[in-house]
Amino acid sequence: MTDLAGAVWRKSTRSGGSGGNCVEVADNLPGLIGVRDSKDQAGPALRFDPAAWSTFVRAVPHGPR
Repeated sequence: MTDLAGAVWRKSTRSGGSGGNCVEVADNLPGLIGVRDSKDQAGPALRFDPAAWSTFVRAVPHGPR
């Protein structure tokens, strides 16, 4: 699997504003999207190929229901 050492992480705009549910996404690496918990930056990160990530983002509800 591709190394995430060069990843540039940004907090997701869908993360909670209270500091509890914080997800960071790295989309600067070719052919790879990284996702991690901002409270555990040294912990594990998920890796997606761009097509799978796009499918996931489209499937997630946008906003409160």
